[in-house]
Amino acid sequence: MNSKLSRRDFLKLGGVALAGAAGMGSIKSKNVSASTKTPMPQIPHSDDFGPGVVGEVDHKANRFNPTDLLSDFDYGVVSTLPNGQTLREYEILAANQNIEVVPGIEFPAWTYNGRIPGPTIRCTEGDRIRINFINGSDHPHSMHFHGVHPVEMDGVPGTGPGGSVAPGGSFVYEFDADPFGIHLYHCHVFPLARHVAKGLYGAFIVDPKGGRPPVDQEMIMVMHGFDIDFDNTNDFYAVNGIPFHYQINPIQIKVNETVRIYLVNILEFDLINSFHLHANFFNYYPTGTSLTPAEFTDTIMQTQAQRGIIEFSYKFPGMYMFHAHNTEFAELGWTGMFEVIP
Repeated sequence: MNSKLSRRDFLKLGGVALAGAAGMGSIKSKNVSASTKTPMPQIPHSDDFGPGVVGEVDHKANRFNPTDLLSDFDYGVVSTLPNGQTLREYEILAANQNIEVVPGIEFPAWTYNGRIPGPTIRCTEGDRIRINFINGSDHPHSMHFHGVHPVEMDGVPGTGPGGSVAPGGSFVYEFDADPFGIHLYHCHVFPLARHVAKGLYGAFIVDPKGGRPPVDQEMIMVMHGFDIDFDNTNDFYAVNGIPFHYQINPIQIKVNETVRIYLVNILEFDLINSFHLHANFFNYYPTGTSLTPAEFTDTIMQTQAQRGIIEFSYKFPGMYMFHAHNTEFAELGWTGMFEVIP
């Protein structure tokens, strides 16, 4: 008999119940009883639109709210170099931090600037990027950026002092932003899978020099997972940090508004993630390195570190789902709603 618990066994034994169309479950952990938790409010939409959880995590204690992260683009501290080039400076702190991923269950994460995902660094092609990285954790960490840069700025062990920054240490990553597109960054210290799975990643947007066509709303969505029992298998899936968040808190857009989503997949332990939009189609720009869409579709797949730009608008008002088109991922947290209003 196999004594290893499956992830669904783990969820059941841990007191996690997913709420389906017939009703809603509850979530507890071994260390948090229902009597010690603040009474949870009723959740609009969750029992109508599929699996979910009762109540919400403590966003204040977590120090971030996924609703805020949607449009939180960090343009840095901007100045001009003597040669006329734009300089953007950022300060990034790696630290240990407990994150409540669903009500009553905490995850011992590693974070960039106290959030999962880390700050969405945004700039324009050709800007000089200067990252003042400080390691406040008790493990060595680094920052590896996808893009073009010198090897000593690659954030990989063996390439220089920025390849593995010791606890209490610091390093300055500096390079020119190239090419334009939607990219990402993450820790590259080994064991790499564990450093990524614990939360050390974020998005890196490089706008074209002439900009992209204007839209009504821009959003960042970083797809990822949580292995809360450290068996190299994900137990929850999420976008921007918290499972089911955008199902509990639908994203409001208006009829005929054009929406642009910068979509990044940094899911560990599973080969492929996906994005599906209900009752609609979208233009997809893989990696965002072209201004011409590659396809018009309603579902795309990405392996780890793949990314792209999605653009769409809704013709009709209503409540529309978006989610991973892998039902297990959706039932374990990677699902949300667009509330399209007149």
